[in-house]
Amino acid sequence: MEKGLVSIITPMYNGERFVGQTIESVLSQNYQKWEMIIVDDGSTDKGAEIVNKYILKDSRIQLVKQKNGGSASARNNGIRLAKGQYIALLDADDTWNPDFLEKQLKLMGDKNALLVYSSHTRIDENSHEILKPFIVPEKVTYSDLLKTCSISCLTGLYNTEQYGKIYLREDMKSLRDDYVYWLEIIKKVKVAYGNKEVLANYRILGSSASRKKKKVIMPHFKVLYNIEKLGLLPSLYYLTNWAIISYFKYRT
Repeated sequence: MEKGLVSIITPMYNGERFVGQTIESVLSQNYQKWEMIIVDDGSTDKGAEIVNKYILKDSRIQLVKQKNGGSASARNNGIRLAKGQYIALLDADDTWNPDFLEKQLKLMGDKNALLVYSSHTRIDENSHEILKPFIVPEKVTYSDLLKTCSISCLTGLYNTEQYGKIYLREDMKSLRDDYVYWLEIIKKVKVAYGNKEVLANYRILGSSASRKKKKVIMPHFKVLYNIEKLGLLPSLYYLTNWAIISYFKYRT
């Protein structure tokens, strides 16, 4: 583990349209001690060619190729290779503002925290802002995350120093795998702290699972019932909370 280094893990599947913007947002960071591990999950487009052009310009970026295995498999592959003290997950169509890492690391230091996250905009395929920015609570616990996940994948930053690397569950088939990841971490760290400043941009496409809640209702229930083993009634209680909060989250 290299102290102070942020390992940015980026799964990519047919990401040629947006991956350049994602990489540019990393290159523009005020905090420059990072490595970016892009894992090509069996893409059939020219995304890898775009990444390779950036690699020629900056050796901190690396590309790993694998057979298609889903986002959890790709992220785990990247985490295994990560050398940094900090782990960040940044998908190949999302972007960070230039002060993202700088301010998240400061928040982590100010709160003596091992897990932090931030508010973010929600943009469409043309990078136009849609809906209102998602403003996060100042802190969350395990119980809070069971009701609704305030840690969006692109804003979570985890310090591995105390508990080491934590991996995603590949049996989730790319549905709720990041949610289970945050649950696993917060069970160890107890509290995560949120930055109310808008520091990132989450791209919502027509195929985004977050816009198709019916598709993830059963996987979400399985997280609560099978993985977290909460029992039937508590699982239904938290599922109802999640469904209601999610309904309003994507309508404002």
